[in-house]
Amino acid sequence: MHITIRHTSVVADLIEEEENVPVDESDWGSTNQWKDKKVPGKCHNDLVSSLQLLGDYQGLLSPPQSVVSAANQAAAKAMLFISGINVGSANFECINMNDMPINCSGNMRHLIIEACIARHLLDTSAYFWPGYVNGCINQITHSVPAQVPGWSSLMKGAPLTPVMISALVSIPASSLAELEKVYELAVHGLDDEKISAATILCGASLLRGWNIQEHAVHFITRLLSPSVPVDYSGIDSHLISYAPILNVLIVGLASVDCVQIFSLHGLVPQLACSLMPICEVFGSCVPDVSWNLPTGEEISAHAVFSNAFALLLKLWRFNHPPLEHGVGDVPTVGSQLTPEYLLSVRNSHLVSSGNAHKDRNKRRLSAVATSASLQPIFMDSFPKLKVWYRQHKKCIASTLSGLVSGTPVYQIVNVLLNMMFRNINKGSQSQSLTITSGSSCSSGSVNKDSSLRPKLPAWDILEAVPFVVDAALTACAHGRLSPRELATGLKDLADFLPASLGTIVSYFSAEVSRGVWKPVYMNGTDWPSPAANLSNVEEKIKKILAATGVDIPSLAAGSSPDTLPLPLAAFVSLTITYKIDKTSERFLNLAGPALESLAAGCPWPCMPIVASLWTQKAKRWFDFLVFSASRTVFLNNSDAVFQLLKSCFTATLGVGPTAISSNGGVGALLGHGFGSHFHGGISPVAPGILYLRVHRSIREIVFITEEIISLILHSVREIACSGLAREKSQNLKRTKNGLRCGQVSLTAAMTWVKLAASLGASLVWLSGGVGLVQSLFKETLPSWFIAVHRCDQEEGPEGMVAMLQGYALAYFAVLCGTFAWGVDIIISIEVAS
Repeated sequence: MHITIRHTSVVADLIEEEENVPVDESDWGSTNQWKDKKVPGKCHNDLVSSLQLLGDYQGLLSPPQSVVSAANQAAAKAMLFISGINVGSANFECINMNDMPINCSGNMRHLIIEACIARHLLDTSAYFWPGYVNGCINQITHSVPAQVPGWSSLMKGAPLTPVMISALVSIPASSLAELEKVYELAVHGLDDEKISAATILCGASLLRGWNIQEHAVHFITRLLSPSVPVDYSGIDSHLISYAPILNVLIVGLASVDCVQIFSLHGLVPQLACSLMPICEVFGSCVPDVSWNLPTGEEISAHAVFSNAFALLLKLWRFNHPPLEHGVGDVPTVGSQLTPEYLLSVRNSHLVSSGNAHKDRNKRRLSAVATSASLQPIFMDSFPKLKVWYRQHKKCIASTLSGLVSGTPVYQIVNVLLNMMFRNINKGSQSQSLTITSGSSCSSGSVNKDSSLRPKLPAWDILEAVPFVVDAALTACAHGRLSPRELATGLKDLADFLPASLGTIVSYFSAEVSRGVWKPVYMNGTDWPSPAANLSNVEEKIKKILAATGVDIPSLAAGSSPDTLPLPLAAFVSLTITYKIDKTSERFLNLAGPALESLAAGCPWPCMPIVASLWTQKAKRWFDFLVFSASRTVFLNNSDAVFQLLKSCFTATLGVGPTAISSNGGVGALLGHGFGSHFHGGISPVAPGILYLRVHRSIREIVFITEEIISLILHSVREIACSGLAREKSQNLKRTKNGLRCGQVSLTAAMTWVKLAASLGASLVWLSGGVGLVQSLFKETLPSWFIAVHRCDQEEGPEGMVAMLQGYALAYFAVLCGTFAWGVDIIISIEVAS
């Protein structure tokens, strides 16, 4: 749904560019953003025609389950309008669709039309298009409340009561003016009103307000970067006084959906830029000051920092670098996304290009960037964050070193170790706990006073965390800590400063990749056991991969011990100590992808074991975890990758051993996702979906081009010879449709050949981007073009297969180049049809 509405926004940009409507950049965000258009141009007329014709394709318009209610309301709104019944926007929000005397089933077309009306691309005359609504009604059978606490009440000046706040959070705004009203309250209202307004902005208007979503993300980003008050004269940062509203906004953005929304609108770099000063300021504070929220919750500087830092780390991991940086067996240094990269993208939005006034998207990004600062921002502006990031990269590059006895960091390590493991020698106070890490020795006596949590700035704690975790893991490896004590201690550290989970993830990620730790047996005594449902996971993985023809290694009991590398075992044991609630979710969303990535990079069957352990705790995540485990089959097995690519071609082309099938196409390639909510139980997954999840982790990506070209040529041979009973070339006939090979006309064969070449080009571009395409043109294609490929007569008519293969290679090359470098604006390249 987000992509559908985003396409509508792109259409608005195209129509505005064609009609050349000047919009002052300073007016961005005002109610005059979409001004009255001039005489409709060709793009506008084409849009109207396309939307009218779209009604003839009902099979394409079924809405996803998550937006059925919104689609039904859009259809009901149109029906009430053409019936002349005015219930008001606030009252309409509360109309039950069951109260409507006529079926008001809506579809994606109704939502698209509403998005176009909201952007002034259409007017309400679209409601009268033939077939748009099912009929008219005379009246609504049930009475509608005269006064409803909703958006209309807010616009009339009603105060923000708890009932109204709940309604505004759950129902998206219908216009930009309503959002502007909330934003004004967030900036100029009373303290409680500011908190309530921030909560409303992060509610349904952000998640489901597709027609005003781009404004919601803009307002939220501006609120995260409050300007310094004119009369401010304090020593500390002015952000300290904004702690309550900043924390509400950050927590409201913690879900994965919100991160995707910001990415969809191109504002992840700006969001990251807004979070960095928050992390810098609150991470430098001693947590001796707290703030009370209207809900009664008390937050500290540690809480604000942890929430902001966790969201910032998710943004780094969510935004992948350009794929071309990752070409080759080992990703280059540039393939690791850096905060400098996000800042450079944000800074680029400040630069006005020559045609920026014609591009509303560039104006929008520039306006959002300048709302925080008119000047470029660099990492030097955040010294504490810069130090942590350097330590993070150092931890990944090599084993820990540099902890010197007597230094402040050494003392913090001791304090944290005592806090984490204060109960190890409970009942034997005379003993002391000595934990030796790989680089130093830290010891501390366990006593009652050590249970006091230190009052230290968050950045100082994070600097010590890698040494603490290294010491704890080393002690566990040498038997001085039990696995249960290790997991409990790590959880205590994460509870004390939730942001430390990010550094724990960093440390475990590095140690798992080093491969220096001995594996541990997940026996159910020392470590949790996956045996309860490992066989079930194996069965479901086989079912998911059934359509690919790939066999998975057996997980049967006795075939191999259920072992995990010690850092991975410790990490999964830590994560399963978390409760599955809203508070923990924002931190599990940080640890989850890292856990999946680590397990996928370890030898088989580490990921199935992790999936088995986690599904014992969260059964509702079973489908996702099993699907993640199924993709790891391909990561260390080049034969499985080739079979998956072959399945992609087979599914798309519908080519079988004897004939071309009519069941191919993009639908067969991508299918309908995965999971029991689609088919009443896990079913085979379309090969294209699997490849979309696998391709980023394939190690020998350069050699995939050879495999793809081989599959293209093999597919062409099958296309050319489909329906041919391997007879002699005398059976070749000429008809009004042109040259025929058996039962396949040349025209039809060319269509299928272009489809095969298009799929191959798409796979190459998806797998490696510009870098892989360059490698293809320099190293791979020349040898294929100059080589002599002969076709045996028994495989088809003489010359037919060779001609089609040459055409396929040429079409494939042109498409790859077009994907990588585009089409010249003046001299357009028209692919042969």
